Amino acid sequence: MTKFSAPRGTQDVLPADSYKWIWAESIFREVCRLFGYSEIRTPTFEDTELFNRSIGEATDIVSKEMYTFTDRGGRSVTLRPEGTAPAIRAYVEHNLGARLPVTKLYYITSIFRYERPQAGRFREHHQFGIECVGSDDPAVDAEVISMGSEILRRVGLTDWTLKIGSVGCKNCRPVFRSALKESLKTVMPHLCPNCQRRYDLNPLRILDCKEDQCRRLTADAPSALDYLDDECRVHFETLRGYLDHTGIRYTVDRRLVRGLDYYTKTAFEFVGSQLGAQSQVIGGGRYDDLVEELGGSPTPAIGFGMGIERLLMSVEAEGINIPDPPAPSTFVAVMGDEAKSAGVELIYKLRSSGISSEMDYSAKSLKAQMKLADKLGVRYTLILGEDELRESAVTIRNMHTKEQKQVPISDVIKELNED
Repeated sequence: MTKFSAPRGTQDVLPADSYKWIWAESIFREVCRLFGYSEIRTPTFEDTELFNRSIGEATDIVSKEMYTFTDRGGRSVTLRPEGTAPAIRAYVEHNLGARLPVTKLYYITSIFRYERPQAGRFREHHQFGIECVGSDDPAVDAEVISMGSEILRRVGLTDWTLKIGSVGCKNCRPVFRSALKESLKTVMPHLCPNCQRRYDLNPLRILDCKEDQCRRLTADAPSALDYLDDECRVHFETLRGYLDHTGIRYTVDRRLVRGLDYYTKTAFEFVGSQLGAQSQVIGGGRYDDLVEELGGSPTPAIGFGMGIERLLMSVEAEGINIPDPPAPSTFVAVMGDEAKSAGVELIYKLRSSGISSEMDYSAKSLKAQMKLADKLGVRYTLILGEDELRESAVTIRNMHTKEQKQVPISDVIKELNED
């Protein structure tokens, strides 16, 4: 018989680890609540053209990494390779901006990219993401960045650096692009094959290459910060002022670029030192032209994405203790068929009253049931046997103190709630 495995580049999140995900998700949701964000859930797949138009056909994601297929109706659809474009598509389609001038959205979602699996990088990974749509105020940029900082603080991470920069806008970026290509002309033949391909298609991504030789050859390349027009320069300096006032530490990264074409002005990354090449925990920035590109009115926006797998890997690398999931409150141990019937009824009533409970369904001995209750870490074991049934009672055993007492079965829930 064939034994199946999870597809390459994916992973199963087993019960031994899923509580860690729930812990991280609860922190993210709470921070979103504090900052006034509401959850949005979009389809797992979208019209392929949505990503071609928003991300850019010259990007690595569109050209090499998307899971694209033709459905039975002959339509080209793509599994979501990033979270922003679907959220903005929904924002435009449902006119979400009509309710409030600034719309704040968050999501917890799966992301699909066909790339070589490695530590911290999966073909299906999971992401926390936020989008703030409707304001070009640098104070909003500072708020979004502070939100990322607050999430990292609440999970306990300390070994990280915030890098900020500006990639300019559609007015000043063409000048920078021309200057960058001119400066790289002589070294272009010596760059890696990916960067040689990017030279004409997406030269800004050359500055993001992780190959040592490419970084050395482009060390003196111009920076987008040197080519900002007045509007972009003032926006960036104002953002820096807000961050200084909030006390959030940052480094200006003159080489900082983003992998997607829709970014404008502010770009930022939270990076750690624990994960080697895949050190980015949060990446984001402003994308003031995307809403209009996807059919809406000109509307500024900013957001970020955070890989859940990388976040948890960073938490583990820093040795942060994640609280264990709560154990069941009670275990119902039964002896005999008649007691089992009473036990099934009792455990139903316990759960209906909000008391988490477990029992054994494999006809083990009382000793084995007590051993299982101890392994589960329950506080109380409720014992039902012939003596208890005769007295219409339950023996309650405190698994920590080993003390036990018999109470009427009708009083069990009251007794447990009063303890």
